[in-house]
Amino acid sequence: MLWRFADIRLVRYLLASIGALAVDVGAFLALLALGVWAPGASAIGYCLGIAAHWLMSSRAVFVGHVAEKGAARIRQKALFVGSAMIGLGLTTAIVWAGDTSGLDPRLAKLVAIAASFAVTWLLRSRVVFR
Repeated sequence: MLWRFADIRLVRYLLASIGALAVDVGAFLALLALGVWAPGASAIGYCLGIAAHWLMSSRAVFVGHVAEKGAARIRQKALFVGSAMIGLGLTTAIVWAGDTSGLDPRLAKLVAIAASFAVTWLLRSRVVFR
């Protein structure tokens, strides 16, 4: 029974991540088209995706694990932002490394997406919303 709940939660997290990814990548591609430096465009897109992810995660993925108002909720939001900053750093570093080495920044972004998804899922499921 516990595994079934975890599977449903992972599916919801995946769907929320797809929604946040649409925001992230849409902004990233739009900024690239405007000539913004690839790592900067990646960071801005990721930050917009973070906001979308919080809304979806706290309302649809980790229902029942969102802290009530007050200090507990502030702590949880801080942990979520901390996990997002780790994902942001990882994403920006991967896109920067790819761009610096001559790799298409869109390909580097794909690698960064996979790495960031894995790291933030582990942090959010085991620390932020436990």
